[in-house]
Amino acid sequence: MGLSGLDIALLSPEIAMVVFALVVIFSGLKWPNASISVYTFLLATAVSICLSVFLWLRVESNGPEMFMNDSLIADHYAIFFKCLILTAIALIILVSKSSFTEFNQRAEFVGLAMLSSVGLMLLPSAADLITIFVAIELASLPIVVLAAFSTHEGKSGESGLKFLVLSAISSALLLYGFAFFYGASGTLQVLSLDSSNPTISGMLVSLDNDIPFGSIPILIATILSVSGLGFKLSIVPFQMWTPDVYEGAPTTVGAMLSVASKAAGFALLLRVLYTVLNHEMISDDWSLLLAILAAITMSIGNLVAIVQKDLKRLLAYSAIAQAGYVLVGVASFADFEGKQIGYELGPESVLFYLTGYAAMNVAAFSVVILTVYRNQTSEIKSLEGLGASSPLLAGVLSVSLLALVGVPPTVGFMGKFFIFNAAVNANLSWLAIIGVINSAISAYYYLNIIKIMYLRSPSISGGNWRIGLSSSLVLLITAGATLILGILPQPLLDLVGEASLSII
Repeated sequence: MGLSGLDIALLSPEIAMVVFALVVIFSGLKWPNASISVYTFLLATAVSICLSVFLWLRVESNGPEMFMNDSLIADHYAIFFKCLILTAIALIILVSKSSFTEFNQRAEFVGLAMLSSVGLMLLPSAADLITIFVAIELASLPIVVLAAFSTHEGKSGESGLKFLVLSAISSALLLYGFAFFYGASGTLQVLSLDSSNPTISGMLVSLDNDIPFGSIPILIATILSVSGLGFKLSIVPFQMWTPDVYEGAPTTVGAMLSVASKAAGFALLLRVLYTVLNHEMISDDWSLLLAILAAITMSIGNLVAIVQKDLKRLLAYSAIAQAGYVLVGVASFADFEGKQIGYELGPESVLFYLTGYAAMNVAAFSVVILTVYRNQTSEIKSLEGLGASSPLLAGVLSVSLLALVGVPPTVGFMGKFFIFNAAVNANLSWLAIIGVINSAISAYYYLNIIKIMYLRSPSISGGNWRIGLSSSLVLLITAGATLILGILPQPLLDLVGEASLSII
């Protein structure tokens, strides 16, 4: 069966990105210049975001719509994440332009990043189990190649192999979990536009209060699916691959994994939990499970980060800890009677935090991309004296690190405030307390980097930095967003409130 006009219209952002990706890859055979590929990607991003804005307006007029034989859904929630993912990846690719000289096939690198972004864009829209799995694989397989892309990173090939093996294992666990969900519900469909959710309707027959998650098949399916998705999101105890891959892969790939992949993964997790597994006999169980995982993930990520000497490994453990904070919001399922005020705090806090996290983490990784390329090392001591040699880089990195700690008036402070407030409203005050303690612990290693930049003399010789216009633009945009969204959070709150209505 071919695509209908409606299918093409609602899938237009992804179609545009695929077309431009093919243009980048094939044009790179004749014109391998990195700038051409990067600017084509920026054009593709602009086109896809414009199409997404039109879809947002269409949804406002017509409401959410299912398409592609009910395998995908177009609503404000999915469109919000499409724009967030595209913006984050575009900024990462733009700031990485100067470092692409280390790749012999520069156009292929950008083209594969674009194809991976298509998979990430599909995840928030996925409405059945097969589409979810295909979208995850489409997002992951290009990353395997990109992780092993660098000819200058000695561990790049090893990183690609590790990511391939562990990604295959996680995909197998996820697929096995989906098989149990299918067995319990009798349908591959996980979303619908009517009030009767097909998955829950199929499972209600066998739910039992005396069994965790209502039944043994759902229990096994949840454990396997959370395990498989936990690898993608770097949730403890499934985070083992993260530091090695971040360290060995090109820094650009680490940034994509840290920001875009995490946003798409949590978008999928949040939608499934709040629209499929929101039954009162199931929600308390997964809420407690995720709360425990959040506490462990935050704690291990922050504690291990303290002893790191390599900047990329430190950011890897930081990403693990940040996944724990996001899990706090996901776990904050407050099932108030009639879905009154309080019910929406969990999803809204997650969307707000992921947006703020994208701004502050892209800012941090942008500085790391530039410093690693210039110094040819990712050791933390290579940042010594950066405050004197490059006030812009040191200032942007300081703002992003303070935001990751949660210091006002940054977006990190507001994000953690909303996350922990949602936990308190969901009777998870103990989890909010653990989160606050972990934020204090993280201050040690984040502020230590700031101390190194401003209070130590340079250990690597070199004059003042020359930062290109495109890189400076990314640095100013991300640092500015980190501060502005913290000072004036209401516009973003209104936007995430509108988006989260699609799943609550």
